[in-house]
Amino acid sequence: MKEFFIVFLGGGLGSAVRYSIGYWFSTTAHSFPYPTLIANLLGCLLIGIFMGLASKLNWIEGPLLLLFAVGFCGGLTTFSALSYQNVEFLINRSFFLFLTYTSVSFIGGIGLVVLGSQISKYLA
Repeated sequence: MKEFFIVFLGGGLGSAVRYSIGYWFSTTAHSFPYPTLIANLLGCLLIGIFMGLASKLNWIEGPLLLLFAVGFCGGLTTFSALSYQNVEFLINRSFFLFLTYTSVSFIGGIGLVVLGSQISKYLA
């Protein structure tokens, strides 16, 4: 039950950060979804750092890893919003935006996980 609460707490914090990003970078209904892209890419960078630190250091495991990687990064990122926004691009026949958003999200996300794991090598 302790682990459940830790993930719950981290997820709530990550969701609050995602909401704040949406507030700071608010867009109109039919513009490019920068807030979701920023939240997802930031989450990818952070999970790369957290997982890199977890493999390097023994102190960031168990509860801390649940709090940061599973909870916070899970609450920060949102695949459902990305998927919904891509469907809207397709419905509106905005194929270039669909391809751009999908490409930047997936290629950028994977690249930032790798970058984050490289950054973690210099943090401890």
